[in-house]
Amino acid sequence: MKPAILLAAGLGTRLAPLTDSLPKALVQVQGKTMLEWQLLKLRKNGFGPVVVNVHHFADLIIDFLKANNNFGMDIIVSDESAELLDTGGGIRRALHLLDTGLPVLVCNVDVFSTANLDAFYKAFDPVRSDALLMVSLRKGSRALCFDRNDVLAGWTNRVNGDIRSAVPEFRENLVRGQYFPYSFQGYHVVGPGLLDELDKVSEQKFGITDFYTNTAATMRYLAYREPAGTFWVDAGKQKSLSLAADIAALY
Repeated sequence: MKPAILLAAGLGTRLAPLTDSLPKALVQVQGKTMLEWQLLKLRKNGFGPVVVNVHHFADLIIDFLKANNNFGMDIIVSDESAELLDTGGGIRRALHLLDTGLPVLVCNVDVFSTANLDAFYKAFDPVRSDALLMVSLRKGSRALCFDRNDVLAGWTNRVNGDIRSAVPEFRENLVRGQYFPYSFQGYHVVGPGLLDELDKVSEQKFGITDFYTNTAATMRYLAYREPAGTFWVDAGKQKSLSLAADIAALY
């Protein structure tokens, strides 16, 4: 058993007008919906059960899964129709639905990558860390910052200089070059103990990146560098759909 969470509840505003009448998860890429592509990849890599969270046009996703017999997978729907919980709140609810005591792979419905998810999952060691985050050296305005031991220390916006961190003297050490910025690729493996920390957050709706940076001083989150030669794209915007189709063809 290799449980997974597929985050599919987003509003998909960057894909409008495609998402004016359907959820992002059901946008077509090379003849299949994003949701189908991601589930097929998870199935190919031996994952299950899979929690799929839904919010925007939730009934359409639920009906799509039923019509396709869940693609032969053990799928649990986490219905956020009443309130979109953001990534952190969504992951917390999904973890409660799984309740397996095993590490859990978390991925986004609009991230297409040729990375080997089975190898990534197996690289997680609950003795060494509380979560493993797939990252890359791709340039972007926002970055997670790790120390020389690949331990997460904080977050920075490389354009305006904003930072988020609970680690003492983070800004000073960042300026001194003690931390290394990486782009988060949207895949992470969370350990069984993370749920206890997530349950300490009083808000129902919160982002997982904020949670990681806010707890980096007391928890241990490690970087997993995306393997060389990996193709990756955030398909949450229309201009990326053609590249997503090229990557999906490699699934």
